[in-house]
Amino acid sequence: MTASGRLPGTTEIVDDVATAFARLVVQEGPRSIALSGGATAEECYAAVRALGPDWSGVDVFMSDERFVPPSHPDSNEGMARRVLLDYVRPRAIYSMFRDGPIEDAALAYDDLVRAAPSIDIVHLGLGPDGHTASLFPGSPALDERSRFVIDTGDSLHPLPRLTFTFPAIARARLAVITVAGPEKRDAVERIWAGADLPAARIRAERVLWLGDRAAMGAQ
Repeated sequence: MTASGRLPGTTEIVDDVATAFARLVVQEGPRSIALSGGATAEECYAAVRALGPDWSGVDVFMSDERFVPPSHPDSNEGMARRVLLDYVRPRAIYSMFRDGPIEDAALAYDDLVRAAPSIDIVHLGLGPDGHTASLFPGSPALDERSRFVIDTGDSLHPLPRLTFTFPAIARARLAVITVAGPEKRDAVERIWAGADLPAARIRAERVLWLGDRAAMGAQ
């Protein structure tokens, strides 16, 4: 089922978000993809793995990351490796984390993304507060217009972060926002009603909101 509304892009309501995401990724056959973190993302990556795609020609980026090494339990990259990447063995995995100051890591990743071709798929989530990637409500990062990757964080999210900015997301050929569960319903409805939550600012060549009925209602 598809519908149009005030969510930026196209909305597709599915019974199983993870399975629908996995099928979409296989169908798209990306040469590059940016992964995210969170429980829904983990389910999505497990579903991709179950389909056994050939990722030997795929370059993998991270759309946001806590500034911890991949071995840390809070690392998005670490989760993606354990659930998916260690099995599909992509051509390259570009880590956001690097030893040294976080500002240096942000600048290095900014240079990397800027020099790379447009990423085929950028996978994003939606927080109950309306954030996407590590672009949180009220953050100065929301208004970044030139950088593709910056460091960010606040008192509600104690670990410092690296994140794609909206200009980086806008370069994607396809931005997919996976949304599952009733705890996301309020944020979806607020965006639908026109609230300026971070995820309402998502733009790309194509934008697809992939959600279940618990999260999306009858949009």
